[in-house]
Amino acid sequence: MADSDYYSHSESNGNPTLLDDGRFLDFGVSLAQAHKTGLGSSAALVTAFTAAVLAYYKDDGHISLSSEYERACLHNLAQAAHCAAQGKVGSGFDVAAAVYGSCVYRRFSPSILQGLGEIGSKSFSSRLQAVVEDTNSLQKWDTQIDKSLSVIPKGLRLFMCDVDCGSETVGLVKQVLSWKKEDPDEATRIWTTLQKENEVLAQELRRLSRNYGEGAGDYTNLGDIVLKIRSLIREMSSKAGVPIEPEVQTRLIDACRQLPGVVAGLVPGAGGFDAVALLVRDDEVVFSSLKEFLGSYRSPSDVADGGTSVGKVKLLGVKQEMEGLKEEDAKIYAQWIQ
Repeated sequence: MADSDYYSHSESNGNPTLLDDGRFLDFGVSLAQAHKTGLGSSAALVTAFTAAVLAYYKDDGHISLSSEYERACLHNLAQAAHCAAQGKVGSGFDVAAAVYGSCVYRRFSPSILQGLGEIGSKSFSSRLQAVVEDTNSLQKWDTQIDKSLSVIPKGLRLFMCDVDCGSETVGLVKQVLSWKKEDPDEATRIWTTLQKENEVLAQELRRLSRNYGEGAGDYTNLGDIVLKIRSLIREMSSKAGVPIEPEVQTRLIDACRQLPGVVAGLVPGAGGFDAVALLVRDDEVVFSSLKEFLGSYRSPSDVADGGTSVGKVKLLGVKQEMEGLKEEDAKIYAQWIQ
């Protein structure tokens, strides 16, 4: 069971139908065959499962989400579990977002989890406990998570579009890291410039939030900053030989940007063919125009991305959200756990 927006709603997922509970969809295919939309479902699953296990072993059966310490312990354990499941120490952003909600995030030092050793090895449980509770004075967690800096200004709305071409995040990331090792100077140049532009983007979003009402509606600078970021991502994509922003996605985003009210767009997460994110004016006329355009959009015939083309494009129901992990009433899942 998962939120239906984690998976493509196209025919490739078996013509999904609504189940009796009115909340979940039956996609008619196995999990291995389902096309994902790239919203971080693996991190969300690991975080939710980890929280459930922790709550089960607590005396009162609950995690206190108002406790920064308990939320931090959950974050640390979920990061360890997710890295173990993926076979590598990733950025950790998707787990942090699942625990804390929207935030500006700076990753932890990989050595924190790399020092755990193999599961089942001598004293593994003691080392894991020290990592989760952050009691090792020689290796403290250095993650930086700031929710106050993560904002979408009033007057704008963030949309996700399902393009039904799903990518395997692990494979994409491994290829990029391989290129980074082979050409460290060039990779560092692009990485550093991209980081600076990301910081400029965050600053512009905060400026627009603070100055809402002053020159409201002028998002030219915001759109230009995102264009610079996309240019760097395409450069990295070309040099690494990895479809971070494939041409089919470039054409789709550029076409959307021609519509009135669409400020910017990019390929989110690790990139690939999963989805696109669009920042648009919060206006029903803009929404309707965008939905109508996407409903008839097809990849240009002159685009060749290894035979991959954008399928039916669909606006997902998800939106920007500040809240992370939350506890739900188990009764809504009653028919699934009888």
